[in-house]
Amino acid sequence: MKLNQETIRKMVKEGERLDGRDLDEFRDIEVTPDYINETAEGSARVEIGDTKVVVGLKVDVEEPFPDRPKQGNIVTNAELAPMASREYEAGPPQEEGVELARVVDRGIRESEAVDLEALCIEPGEKVITLFLDVHVLNDDGNLIDASALGALVSLKTGFIPEYDEEQGKIVRDEKMMDVPLEDDPVTVTGHQINGELVWDTTGEEEDARDARLTVSINDRGNVVAMQKGDTQPLSQDEVMEIVEEAEGKTQNLRDVVEQATGE
Repeated sequence: MKLNQETIRKMVKEGERLDGRDLDEFRDIEVTPDYINETAEGSARVEIGDTKVVVGLKVDVEEPFPDRPKQGNIVTNAELAPMASREYEAGPPQEEGVELARVVDRGIRESEAVDLEALCIEPGEKVITLFLDVHVLNDDGNLIDASALGALVSLKTGFIPEYDEEQGKIVRDEKMMDVPLEDDPVTVTGHQINGELVWDTTGEEEDARDARLTVSINDRGNVVAMQKGDTQPLSQDEVMEIVEEAEGKTQNLRDVVEQATGE
């Protein structure tokens, strides 16, 4: 493993990668919307190279938070099953899963992508909660970008079921409205390896990585969220380089979303 990391770092410094891609080149991306069309209110399967994730949207009715009595909620979870990587273990949520969910959630929340007030049923009493569940099927790097893409497609193709006030329950077979999306935030992650900026890293490349910066950009081209990862610091110039390149990368992913959803 150590030898392979040194090889990767040396190759990246020379502008090369083990799989022959350019440093800024993504692997093939495949998005399948409505992947779980029987039990979820929205879903998507996303493949970036050998990385595979499924994101599902479930809707429920809960009490609002006291400080936001007229707003619905978004809750994002991520499950890193042992079958997805030898590094994952069964049991309680792992730190990597908690961070993955937090970063995906932040891009949606900070962009105010969902009109939370439209999810209010009865102020202070009942609001709709959107549960986004990320299930990692295979981890070969760049989980954040794949998961965030799946979350966006799930929201874009998802719906809010009818709520029967007399029965006090959701009627899941009847659609009340589309998810009230106000924005389409797209998330990409720049990775620094041996002083060079690399995009869409494989699992092996991430073992050799020094730092990463995840950037979420809304459909107006504004940066709405950033998340730094790993221990090595990034200079201001390095941060700006990632942000500038992220603008083009997010546009490419928007094209993928449009092709998948027809929107």
